Amino acid sequence: MTREPAPQPTHDDPPTHDDPHVHREIAEGFGDDADRYDRTRPGYPSQLVDAVLADLPGLSVLDVGIGTGISARGFLDAGCTVLGVEPDERMALVARRHGCVVEIARFEDWDATGRRFDAVIAGQTWHWIDPDAGARKAAVVLRPQGRLAVFWNAGEPPPRVAAAFADVYRGLDTGLPFTPWAAASAGSAYGAIVDRAADAVRRTGAFDEPVRWTFEREMTVTKEAWLDQVPTSGGHNLMPTGTLRALLEGMGRVIDREGGSFPVHYTTIALAARRLVRP
Repeated sequence: MTREPAPQPTHDDPPTHDDPHVHREIAEGFGDDADRYDRTRPGYPSQLVDAVLADLPGLSVLDVGIGTGISARGFLDAGCTVLGVEPDERMALVARRHGCVVEIARFEDWDATGRRFDAVIAGQTWHWIDPDAGARKAAVVLRPQGRLAVFWNAGEPPPRVAAAFADVYRGLDTGLPFTPWAAASAGSAYGAIVDRAADAVRRTGAFDEPVRWTFEREMTVTKEAWLDQVPTSGGHNLMPTGTLRALLEGMGRVIDREGGSFPVHYTTIALAARRLVRP
């Protein structure tokens, strides 16, 4: 794990249409194929779970946007009590099948009824929440010295593969508000999201200085596994059937040129901050 201070704020701009949380309807479509999402999305390294739980006052965890429970499983395995908050009943049904307790609500609107937690986590979801509203709500429900930890998996194929994927997207009218794989790296694509989250945490005045953690791993992904996962990406469920089919065929041809599989470098990027003891 590498640990470094989160970047210092350089501005205090209002949300723009480039901010993911203003496109929240994309996130609320993941449940269209919740079982595929659960089957294909990668989990999180045990080192992340250990870092989140280190020196906490207890083991009660609130999972924001728990989805199908992928982010919760490592914490359950570590002996935590996990409560999930999830706006999509279809995703929650899958999480419950895995033994998770889930309440249906958007986090910003959720009523904690006085409950407090030792950790608030969010795996692959915090960018769908208004960062200021989310940080304020986390401060309310965390115990003193509890930890907010929000994290994402960023998978990076080799540059030639990522560039070829981006070309496939550009050749189609996908309707997406962005071009996947067009960024220099998946990790850098999350940089602005992490920066905004860190700024919002600072503005609450309720946390210590946020830090960023990264965890690295390598995986080989087959054509079948990659194409199975693509439809779970944000907004892909809104594409016309023919467009999605053409997208998958185009990406399949890219992978065929690589011999049917390719390496993916995964970086789990986390932003973490401790709740201060003072009110």
